[in-house]
Amino acid sequence: MTHEAGIPLGIRFKLLSDTAQDSAAQVVNEVVVGDYRDLDTLRRFAEGCDVITFDHEHVPTEHLRALEADGIPVRPGPEALVHAQDKGVMRARLAELGVPAPRNRIVSGPDDVAAFAAEGAAEGAPGSGFPVVLKTVRGGYDGKGVWVVRGAEDPIAAEPFKAGVPVLAEEKVDFARELAANVVRSPHGQAVAYPVVESVQVDGVCDTVIAPAPELAEDAALRAQEMALRIAHELGVVGHLAVELFETKDGRLLVNELAMRPHNSGHWTQDGAVTSQFANHVRAVLDLPLGDPRCREPWTVMANVLGGDYPDMYAAYLHCMARDPQLKIHMYGKDVKPGRKVGHVNVYGDDLADVRERAAHAAGYLRGTIAE
Repeated sequence: MTHEAGIPLGIRFKLLSDTAQDSAAQVVNEVVVGDYRDLDTLRRFAEGCDVITFDHEHVPTEHLRALEADGIPVRPGPEALVHAQDKGVMRARLAELGVPAPRNRIVSGPDDVAAFAAEGAAEGAPGSGFPVVLKTVRGGYDGKGVWVVRGAEDPIAAEPFKAGVPVLAEEKVDFARELAANVVRSPHGQAVAYPVVESVQVDGVCDTVIAPAPELAEDAALRAQEMALRIAHELGVVGHLAVELFETKDGRLLVNELAMRPHNSGHWTQDGAVTSQFANHVRAVLDLPLGDPRCREPWTVMANVLGGDYPDMYAAYLHCMARDPQLKIHMYGKDVKPGRKVGHVNVYGDDLADVRERAAHAAGYLRGTIAE
């Protein structure tokens, strides 16, 4: 999708891909299949590149520093990207900046988890006591690398420590809903903010995104956008930044996660914004003027298509397109696996209930869980 956004600008892409079957490898002309964790592979790949960017955060930080030392522009740079790679680093830096977040600290084992839960309980501090959320500091996504510990004797408390990697403990926030503030920043400091969206999660996976977030007070929306813009500035982010937020029942906004790349919570912008997150990411990485992030319609709903038992895909397309001529379908060319994100749909209009129903129907029909 980033490649698609670059085509009208005549931008040529070179792709380092894990396999020739990856989504981008099916459309980009120049593909190198290799391991992004191998520095020699990265250096060979970088030859002839004007700038390097990413569609995930897992390239080792020290490798990116080596590429920069070789004179290759990396955007976002390793000093920014590490905050999306390492949850411990991210939490420490946001604390320095005074950015509100769930109560947290690095823990060393189940006894330390129990101690973290007990801290502040006597004073009634927010977020004290069980349950506690444990996260591996690197590598987790879509609910992977995350455990919820219900009590001091919960055997699951030992699971995260078996891998021998640092573990972050956080309070389990009693939130009203999840939001996302998406912003884009260029090397010379220009930045734009998209409308704040509501992100509906099912079993730890994003199911639906509503733009803009319904019934979000204007002052809260502005706080979320300003927080995201400040984080992008303070961390030196270049490109797209998604700040995932908890909106608590008492109206606070707490930062949950950061992502420095085009993000699932911004997929609605392909059809619902004047300039998509992908187009603005490309512009930022190349230090071009950024595009207008405003909504085209009063409401846009993105619904993820998750892997299931597919009926005939051609028949599914026929039904969905005939039922809703305004529907926009975006499939990724991925092998279908249960629960895997294999595509998304975007629907827009001026009636939120209608837009939500149309998006849910299309995503469910493409998955095979809704039959006409």
